[in-house]
Amino acid sequence: MEDQVILGLGLKPRPQSAARIRGRRWLKRREIWLVALGIALHAVYMLSIFDIYFKSPIVHGMDPVSPRFTPPAKRLVLLVADGLRADKFFEPDSDGNYRAPFLRSVIKGQGRWGVSHARPPTESRPGHVAIIAGFYEDPSAVTKGWKANPVEFDSVFNKSQHTFSYGSPDIVPIFCGALPHSSWKSYPHEYEDFATDASFLDEWSFDQFKSIVNRSREEPELKRLIQQDQVVIFLHLLGCDSNGHAHRPFSPIYLNNVKVVDRIAKGVYNLLEDYFQDNQTAYIFTADHGMSDKGSHGDGHWSNTDTPLVAWGAGVKHPRPASNNNHQDHGERFVDEHDMHDTPTPTNWGLGNIERVDVNQADIAPLMVVLCSTLLGLPCPVNSVGSLPLDYIDLDKGNEVEAVLANTKQILSQFLRKSQLKQSNSFRFKPFEPLAHYTSILDQIESLISSGDYELAMKLSRNLRSLALDGLHYFQTYDWFMLMSVIILGYIGWMLCLILHVLQSYTSLPGKILKKEEAVFTRDRPTKVYLCGSLIMASIFIVLYLEHSPPLYHAYSAMTVFLWTNIFSEYRFLRALWRFLLAKESFRFIEFSATCAVSIIVLELLVRSFTQRIMYTWCFLIVGAIAPVYLIKSIPWKSGMPIFVWLSCWFLSVFTLMPAEIPDNTVLVTVSGVIIVVIGGVSRYLYMHTKDNKYWLYIINHDSKPSFPMLFHLQALLVALSSVLVYLSTSHRTENRELLPLHQTMNWSIAGLSLVLPLFSATDLLSRLTSIFLGFAPPFLLLSIGYEAVFYGALGLALFGWILFENALLYVSKPRKSVSSFDIENDNIILEEGDRCLQLSDMRIPVVFMVFFNIAFFGTGNFASIASFEISSVYRFITIFSPFLMAALLIFKLFIPFMLVICAFSAITKLVRVPRLGCYFLVILCSDVMTIHFFFLVKNTGSWMEIGNSISHFGIVSAQVVFVLLLFALTNVYTKGIQTHSANRVSRKTV
Repeated sequence: MEDQVILGLGLKPRPQSAARIRGRRWLKRREIWLVALGIALHAVYMLSIFDIYFKSPIVHGMDPVSPRFTPPAKRLVLLVADGLRADKFFEPDSDGNYRAPFLRSVIKGQGRWGVSHARPPTESRPGHVAIIAGFYEDPSAVTKGWKANPVEFDSVFNKSQHTFSYGSPDIVPIFCGALPHSSWKSYPHEYEDFATDASFLDEWSFDQFKSIVNRSREEPELKRLIQQDQVVIFLHLLGCDSNGHAHRPFSPIYLNNVKVVDRIAKGVYNLLEDYFQDNQTAYIFTADHGMSDKGSHGDGHWSNTDTPLVAWGAGVKHPRPASNNNHQDHGERFVDEHDMHDTPTPTNWGLGNIERVDVNQADIAPLMVVLCSTLLGLPCPVNSVGSLPLDYIDLDKGNEVEAVLANTKQILSQFLRKSQLKQSNSFRFKPFEPLAHYTSILDQIESLISSGDYELAMKLSRNLRSLALDGLHYFQTYDWFMLMSVIILGYIGWMLCLILHVLQSYTSLPGKILKKEEAVFTRDRPTKVYLCGSLIMASIFIVLYLEHSPPLYHAYSAMTVFLWTNIFSEYRFLRALWRFLLAKESFRFIEFSATCAVSIIVLELLVRSFTQRIMYTWCFLIVGAIAPVYLIKSIPWKSGMPIFVWLSCWFLSVFTLMPAEIPDNTVLVTVSGVIIVVIGGVSRYLYMHTKDNKYWLYIINHDSKPSFPMLFHLQALLVALSSVLVYLSTSHRTENRELLPLHQTMNWSIAGLSLVLPLFSATDLLSRLTSIFLGFAPPFLLLSIGYEAVFYGALGLALFGWILFENALLYVSKPRKSVSSFDIENDNIILEEGDRCLQLSDMRIPVVFMVFFNIAFFGTGNFASIASFEISSVYRFITIFSPFLMAALLIFKLFIPFMLVICAFSAITKLVRVPRLGCYFLVILCSDVMTIHFFFLVKNTGSWMEIGNSISHFGIVSAQVVFVLLLFALTNVYTKGIQTHSANRVSRKTV
């Protein structure tokens, strides 16, 4: 026999039997079905968070509740400064001058002030829904990018006689586009250019409203609309948001925009007071969300949640001196409670002597409702769940109680409607016991009001409102236990299906524990098991149908029953496997248990790393110390490889110690291009000078040649050009506030060309991976703003260290079995040519992959947070606001480190000759171990920052089955041609 063996694990291909060919086709069809099932299952189960935690709070069918007293105001003006932080609004500038002199004069002499606390997601639409409609965003709106109304809801605008609204095309049409009694206008999307000072957008909104008011002096119909009672005027001021994204909230442009907003508030006030001259206009100034220091928003950091609130005019209390005696009790809150309520007023705000009243953002709508319903004579929006902030309203004791009672009745009507709907659709309905006798409480409140005992009536009204909110939460999570049980059982069933498939199709176990004809694709599916599963599924469907459950409830149950039916249909294999593990050779069970334990420990550490990025630092510090020791003892010649692995691991460990908020550093991005070129040059040097070294023969093939000889030099040139363009584009845009078309064209061209060039490189492992590394570098550099560009080079070095370590394991491993025994053992296993069976020790490959895959997530920040995406990253490609293109570029930047990891993973599977798809299924298995843990960590109590993070963590890990598969498909274009050391190149002496 010629030299045909690679470490005893590969043989020269033999003529394949018809049965083996049919078996391979069957396996391919089965895996296509399994992958499709996994994608469908994770997609459906991911939607379960919308039924459990993000279920729409909106119900219909309630009657509005109107206050029972005469309103003192005729119109309401709402000014919303999008993206305005509370601290930047209240604090003085460097010269000691305050940026909002008019509104400060209002706070000191005319109205009330405080901080409005938003809750995540701190985005524009959710914030405006809370302000205008009085409830926290309907989560189903996320499926439409928070642009449309998937579920119609009531709002202050709906209750008004007429609404005038001007501002952003992303906000104004949402609330006024389908409102017949409204006059509105928005500017074109092209106006939102991040390369300019966006304060002109605020001026545009004011100019439009000013034009309407001036026209009404000459147009009778327009005058009638403006001068009627119960009118709402809404100006959406986008400038702070756009300038914050483009220039950060510490920039002079953003801070000057605060002054612009103050001038507009003054202009609106003077315009209306001069026009009406009746002192019956109420004003509210606030913001939908803040802005983080790096120019983003979305998470629960105080810089995003704390916004200013100023109210003045008709029906609003005047300022009062600050004291402990007149401070409002903020104990009445919705389910979420904000940690930042009632924090001390900073000294530099200069308002410590004036009473401050903080509110939840959703409380502004009841405030507006009092200024609209209580003060304008309108009923409260029927979906409002906010608590009425009485310290803003100038009412006597009796009317205060009436206002709170109206607010309570509106929330109670929502509770009663939800209770009625749930009772009509449940076989075993469990009512909310604390409100079983709500009618007697209402009667008692009415009696107390009639007798003039307002203090006790107020206390009972607040208690009843609190109970009604608890009842809403009770029915919001009514199906929680059932859904959680079904979904957890489904995940466990899916994981068992993966384990069974890998054991039956990619290991030698079937040939050991079953007869030959039962080993792989000849399966006797017991009819009774399928019949029983069908009956269970039909019974569940009938119950869910009679309860009018949503279609997704049927999908959750169907998938879970289907998975467990398939598991029980393999009872013969399961029984044989259990006997095999418990046989006399107990070391098998111990080895299996130890492997599972180590894998789970690593995965649990990865779970913890989602909240503590420093875990990766410790991981790579420890690995960087242990792996070189093994290499020193294993490699039989002096080599710099252990030092390289040590340095690469420790270099990568540094990045998870850095702040998640990446500071701008254009020079560092430019220098990173030099580092990347040097790394590519060293790899090229190894390729040219290791021809006679047997160790490198596994990853270098000098017979493989690139399509054209100057490929490496061209790729290095593109990396260098991209580094230069990073500096030129950023410098020119900063100085001139625009992006030159020449720069933009060159950036797009370099990024596109560099992604194609790796396809023309040599097909040996080292050359192809080096080309891929250089090919992904230009677009990543052009999308970088700081140290993440250096992280790209560090990740590439660590991945190469992983490949070298696996290569060392391959080189020093000794075959334990003869060629003939290996042939017999694998005779019943359907593998690709050259692949070997998976072994228990191969579990290290998917586990290490999970570590690298996750550090690609968290190496340069917290990608579990919406606010971690730096929109300024895309300014070298586009500055005109285009959310879809900008999002696509941000996602592509996020993909690049993952693609490097996937390419290294694919190369390693080729290097050690293990089935790539088998390893993919093990990766998904590891991912789902983390998914189940995160599913248990999802919270529905505590701060909404914690709740939002827990849900995003679950979504990220749950989506990896699709995410990894997509990346496998993308990177397969680059890695499918990789060739490692072939069988006929290794001497028989290695056996």
